[in-house]
Amino acid sequence: MSAAPPEAPDAGLPIRVLLADDQHLVRTGFRVILEVEDDIEVVGEAADGARAVTMARATAPDVVLMDVEMPGMDGLEATRRITGDGPDAPAVLILTTFDHDDYLFAALRAGASGFLLKNGTPEELIDAIRVLARGDGLLAPEITRRVISTFARPGGPGGTAHSGPDADAALRELTPREREALVLLAAGASNAEIAARMHLGEATVKTHVSRVLAKLGLRDRVQAVVFAYENGVVRPGG
Repeated sequence: MSAAPPEAPDAGLPIRVLLADDQHLVRTGFRVILEVEDDIEVVGEAADGARAVTMARATAPDVVLMDVEMPGMDGLEATRRITGDGPDAPAVLILTTFDHDDYLFAALRAGASGFLLKNGTPEELIDAIRVLARGDGLLAPEITRRVISTFARPGGPGGTAHSGPDADAALRELTPREREALVLLAAGASNAEIAARMHLGEATVKTHVSRVLAKLGLRDRVQAVVFAYENGVVRPGG
């Protein structure tokens, strides 16, 4: 059976964050924004992807803020290596000024749990870190719409590590209720919306979602959306 998604940090402990960006002023700005929050601690900074991988393994952050374009190893390859370290790997939040689909889908395939543009507000950044630290995934609303529309489109992205015989076998492990929860997840439904549709309590829905992620070997809801479209669980117009 696939490993369960990582647990959220223990209550009362600060969220440990690693900053990875090749611009010193950008890293400093992020540090200033984050360190005024009582529940967030910046544990290190990296100016390139290779250093980000090394520091992620050394400092064990809960969340890595990752730039895409950095010298040497870029943020996408660094994300792939960091998230490939197993179920205890930190969540990666991609931060970029480049609003391009190729970055978005490459980041999701590399295992990123969230994707935000750098022109967002400090409040959005802080909220995103807290969401990822809880074990959830996050995309800005306009990016979520793009993911769904692109993966729902015939000829859209496919053939990733989330598809193939292993994925088919994992899908067969889902109960009918778990599969129903996955379909609703792929439609972008919240736990409350899923509970209403399935006539269940939110606590039961959370259990279903956790089991879906564990059985499919997925980190979070974002990866579940990608998985569902790539493997035909939901289809255009469904």
